[in-house]
Amino acid sequence: MALAHLRALAVACSAALVLASCSSGDATTVAGKADSAGRLTIAVAYDQPGLGVRRLDGTHRGFDVDVARYVAGELGVEENGITFVEAIPADRESLLTGGAADLVVSSYSITDKREEVIDFVGPYFVAGQDLLVRLTDERITGPESLDSGNLKLCSVTNTTSAQHVKDRFAQSVQLVEYANFSDCVTALLAEQVDALTTDDVILAGYAAQNPELLRVVNKPFSKEEYGIGMRKGDSDSKAKITAAVQKMIDSGEWRKSLEANVGESGYAIPEPPALVP
Repeated sequence: MALAHLRALAVACSAALVLASCSSGDATTVAGKADSAGRLTIAVAYDQPGLGVRRLDGTHRGFDVDVARYVAGELGVEENGITFVEAIPADRESLLTGGAADLVVSSYSITDKREEVIDFVGPYFVAGQDLLVRLTDERITGPESLDSGNLKLCSVTNTTSAQHVKDRFAQSVQLVEYANFSDCVTALLAEQVDALTTDDVILAGYAAQNPELLRVVNKPFSKEEYGIGMRKGDSDSKAKITAAVQKMIDSGEWRKSLEANVGESGYAIPEPPALVP
């Protein structure tokens, strides 16, 4: 009797473990981890005003941060279950492939090259590449004007912006790269470089921080589609994240966040893009 009882107990325990496993989801997927652990690690920018900034008190603010929070919430993760880590542009793919982040939400342009390594949900925002210059510098009126005068153009490692300018508009411009956009802004203010190029919405944030010193040329010359980066092969999570972003757009929270985070810079809020299923 004792042996039979033990066997019955073992079977019951095994069944309970199976049920618990089924109900908690596959923790190797983003949606499964959100369901089973109630936690996600999301990489965001720490130094992009309006999109992603880490304040001195340790809090995070910006449109991309709001997108990250909204998506996490739709997956069942409360705000205290989100761990934010810094998305240095050169490290974004490796953060995902190495498992240091579950998602990257950081002005992450969707490109064919990147899609060979990771998957994207989006586009959730479309920006245009532009130039940030010193307020009193009248030499630079667009990307073509960088091809004269031995000018230096700054951008960030593992972004496509500076090389795009050199390939299409200004073959003679000198490229200078730093790890972060804020380093380029510091170099621009110190007159070590003549212009910073990246997406117009990022530049608008920096110009708003330094309105007496910097200005955006305001002649966008590319189309940059932002996506949420995630590991390849996680189709169920991708579908759920896509649905979450669509809900943010349809509910009005998408526009509300943009107006709150970049509206004061004078940046014209665009219409939301159509998500790719």
